[in-house]
Amino acid sequence: MTSAPPAAAPVVATGAAALDDAGLRKRRRRRHVRASVAAYLLVLPAAAFYIFFVLRPITLSAQYSFYDWNGIGPATWVGFANYVEVFSNPKLIGAILNAFELIIYFSLIPVAIALVAANMIRAIAASRLAGVARTVLFLPQVIPLVAAGIMWSWQLSTNGLVNQLLGLIGLGGVTKAWLGDFSTALPAVGVIGAWVQVGLCLVLILAGMTKVDPALYEAARLDGAGPVREFFSVTLPGVRQEVAVCVTVTVIAALASFDIVYIATQGGPGDSTLVPGLQIFYLAFYEREIGTASAFALVLMALVLLIVLPLQRILRGKES
Repeated sequence: MTSAPPAAAPVVATGAAALDDAGLRKRRRRRHVRASVAAYLLVLPAAAFYIFFVLRPITLSAQYSFYDWNGIGPATWVGFANYVEVFSNPKLIGAILNAFELIIYFSLIPVAIALVAANMIRAIAASRLAGVARTVLFLPQVIPLVAAGIMWSWQLSTNGLVNQLLGLIGLGGVTKAWLGDFSTALPAVGVIGAWVQVGLCLVLILAGMTKVDPALYEAARLDGAGPVREFFSVTLPGVRQEVAVCVTVTVIAALASFDIVYIATQGGPGDSTLVPGLQIFYLAFYEREIGTASAFALVLMALVLLIVLPLQRILRGKES
């Protein structure tokens, strides 16, 4: 019985070979460091902009929220009193509830309309009508919100186009100043927001539909699926990511709404259309309560995160 030959000893580079390997590693390390420095230098302007205009104001707001300060005179430490005021003042709570109601108009309705419209446009994608429909529905998205608010204020006034059309079809009895009535002011603002948001949702969902494999539609038709079943079984799952983006963007727009409400109603009549963004503006620049305004702004930011992050996870599913 013969014994196995001994294992060969590992070859260790010596002399010039070892120096070459060490030099190669050093050169690679220097190249990596130079590449990292170049990458950080490219990111630096954007990072500086973000730190100065986003993180710094948030930090200052967090600091101001613990003080009673009018923005000019000396500040007085009050601890969490401003946060207690936010959660105990019925006016501030009402502004938050109004923002939640606007989610229906700014988010749910535009996404639903965009899904139906995008599915219809996809069905006639080869015709000229599809291009016209895309342009018309996206047009509100490129109109400044201030202009949209002014335009719709005219249309929803007592003698505006909406009431004139209602009178022409025999519904003159229901005409009113839609933005001046306590019961209809907030839904009227919501309609303006829905009109603005439809275009963005439509473009995103149409883009998502282009990536759905046409073979899936053919397979669904071979299985006897009709248009409705085809929509829910093929189209809707295929645009799930785009719907998640639409819902996220529109929910944030509802909770942080300011432009349209300020131009259309300025929070009136009474406080029926008061929203957090507008209330923060009034607290800071009219009532000079910087501490309460800062606390309310941080509460609003936390509220947006608490709603948007779970929505992202739910709508994106496993891919999140």
